[in-house]
Amino acid sequence: MTPLRQRLIDEIDLRGLAPNTKRNYVHWVAELAKHFHRSPDKISDEEIKIFLILLLRVRKLAVSTLIVAVSALRFFFGNVLQRPTKAVEQALPRMKKPKRLPRVYSAAELERLFGLPGLDRRHRAIFLTAYAAGLRVSEVCHLRVADLLSDRCQIRVVQAKGRKDRYTVFSPSLQEELRVYWRLYRPVDWLFGSPHGLNRPLTTNAVQTAFRNAVRSARLPDHGGIHSLRHSFATHMLEGGVDVLTLQKLLGHSSLSSTTIYVYVRQERLTAMSLDLLNLARRQQA
Repeated sequence: MTPLRQRLIDEIDLRGLAPNTKRNYVHWVAELAKHFHRSPDKISDEEIKIFLILLLRVRKLAVSTLIVAVSALRFFFGNVLQRPTKAVEQALPRMKKPKRLPRVYSAAELERLFGLPGLDRRHRAIFLTAYAAGLRVSEVCHLRVADLLSDRCQIRVVQAKGRKDRYTVFSPSLQEELRVYWRLYRPVDWLFGSPHGLNRPLTTNAVQTAFRNAVRSARLPDHGGIHSLRHSFATHMLEGGVDVLTLQKLLGHSSLSSTTIYVYVRQERLTAMSLDLLNLARRQQA
């Protein structure tokens, strides 16, 4: 490891940034150095601008990925080299991630997914847990057996996004599903441990791949990976009468605005239902 990379890692650790942030920041600074075949502290502002244009026009990265790359370079040049750059500072404010409403599965679609013939029992348990508790994929993978509090009907989510602990629901039906899973796999520490006998959790990539394969086999639309189960949980909870503040706590959102987006999804679904009723009334009159 070069001294410069170690300085970057030290600055990241001192600020308590998340492991994913550390990986992304180190990756994009390394990509910059790799592109110009020299140390990043020797790269000029104009070259940084050229690199960002390359990411935008040639590699055609998504806006969300570009924002991460720009943030990484701003952190490196501003906090490690103490050399803020115009190319980075001017780019970041103009890059706005498109706001899209989350896509969710209906109850009938979820029944098709969970009841898919031949679906691996481990994968079924993972998918049901993600949906029934509203968990992120990383949270599902890092659940431990000790985090399942059956007597309180709660699941403890430890050090999730933002390094926060929280509790979410642990319904009786999910408890029964996980009891069947436990009898088959006998997990001791990690609830969904590595199938290779190693004392470590299942990887998020493995779960995402399994979910996309299951969605394809069930002939369902791809709504953006397993995170769509968390979106579906939130929307269905609101439609079931759970208030927004309670849902915010269950999802672990710091800002209420992150939770209220599901209100709009619910409204769209209710509007579609009202149109169906209107059409039905017209048919009856005819």
